[in-house]
Amino acid sequence: MAGWFELTKNDKGQFSFALKAGNAETILRSEQYESRSAAENGIASVQKNCGMDERYERKTATDGRAFFNLKAGNHQVIGTSQMYASEASRDGGITSVKANGASSVVKDMTV
Repeated sequence: MAGWFELTKNDKGQFSFALKAGNAETILRSEQYESRSAAENGIASVQKNCGMDERYERKTATDGRAFFNLKAGNHQVIGTSQMYASEASRDGGITSVKANGASSVVKDMTV
């Protein structure tokens, strides 16, 4: 099964999205947006940028865990991964975003 995006709204009225892999695991999370349209633009940016390796910023947290950010062409962070125990696991997460990020399926969880 292919991946999808879940669009959510918190109790403060802010929107965000998560990219889910085919097994329903969250592989990328967005920031909080003030509007639905801004979150939808974020999803479109993931779809556009996910296939480009140079858009992935590979990082290591202060506790040694690996993670990554997906960035747009203007270098703004579109989404951030979970924390991984190893760089190899992080790189597997990037591969998953590349494989699932172009999905056109958006599940609207705000209704």
